[in-house]
Amino acid sequence: MANGELRSGERVLAVDALRGFAVMGIVLLHNIEHFNFYSFPEVSSPFLGSLDKQLWDLLFFLFSGKAYAIFALLFGFTFYLQNHNCERRGEDFRNRYMWRLVLLLGFGFINASFFPGEILVLYALLGFVLVPVRHLSDKVVAWIAFILMLQPLEWCKVVYALIHPEANPEQMIFSLGDVYPELGGHSLWEMIKVNFVTGQLASLNWAWCYGRVFQTASLFMIGMLLGRKGLFRLTEETHTQVMRFWQRVAFYALPSAVLLYFGKEFIYGQIANPFLKATMQTIWNSWYNLAFMLVMVSVFLLLYWINEGRVQRILVPYGKMSLTDYVSQSIIGSFLYFGYGLGLHQYCGTTYSLLIGIAFFLLQLGFAHWWFRHFRRGPLETLWHRLTWIGKK
Repeated sequence: MANGELRSGERVLAVDALRGFAVMGIVLLHNIEHFNFYSFPEVSSPFLGSLDKQLWDLLFFLFSGKAYAIFALLFGFTFYLQNHNCERRGEDFRNRYMWRLVLLLGFGFINASFFPGEILVLYALLGFVLVPVRHLSDKVVAWIAFILMLQPLEWCKVVYALIHPEANPEQMIFSLGDVYPELGGHSLWEMIKVNFVTGQLASLNWAWCYGRVFQTASLFMIGMLLGRKGLFRLTEETHTQVMRFWQRVAFYALPSAVLLYFGKEFIYGQIANPFLKATMQTIWNSWYNLAFMLVMVSVFLLLYWINEGRVQRILVPYGKMSLTDYVSQSIIGSFLYFGYGLGLHQYCGTTYSLLIGIAFFLLQLGFAHWWFRHFRRGPLETLWHRLTWIGKK
């Protein structure tokens, strides 16, 4: 097309591959965490214990807080695409989008029944913030996203801690530790009940107390803005602009990530108040994860476009069925590691759990490639799409 705009239904393959990369990181991380059931066997040898620790640190360094951030960024971009396509047809996407979020909430409730720590419920609730900002100017949306990324609630905590240095209020009302007896037990029904209520409350409580709510809302808006600017899609007309943008992102984000990573221990070491220290950790870690995520996204996209996706294209089908990937990994993962299923938490440390995670990812990837040879959308994606547009010819 002359103006380089997307046609309705056209895929941005680089984004699909990037989404697949993020889901891959989530799957691997969840496996070594035993899907938030932090129960591990005794280490059988010093070598295996050392390897477990190194792999644990590496996986958390690469994906913890970053894979979900990529997911949130692309959530905002997807909203932009759908809203933009509707407006080009003279339709208002608002009501369909809010209904789509209600459907996502339903998928989240199903997922939450098996995994205490899932994020679809959070995304469905926070997704409503895009409705009132969708027609605001780029500048206004950018300022709102910037303020949210500063973690305003945490700075209120900083002020409170400075005024009341003796205070150390309890922030977590619900704890994932409360669900551990049922995760290790043998009853599927009891596990589902505790995950659906206590597990999800603990997950949302953690997201509120540790900066994930404000960061996610901000990333939704940033993803929408990047979509408006056409910065996720390379065309002949936009090639120079898009490549230069992501090169600048990498140029500034990399030293920022390094500075934030090596400066955190110095900052934390200057603070004695435990409440103030925890608050500064939340602020600092959210900024570090943002910088590191931007490095990963910019490098991934630049490599994709430079090499025309020759390697990363393998992740495209996987990214196109990210909802199916995410929900299925929770259901199958709970069966693998929890007490009602195979109970592998008793036998698998980090190394073995990572190998299981890699095998599971490869099976999902193979299934995705097979599926898209026969169908247009993933299984849950098809259901979500049809219910979203129910009643429309």
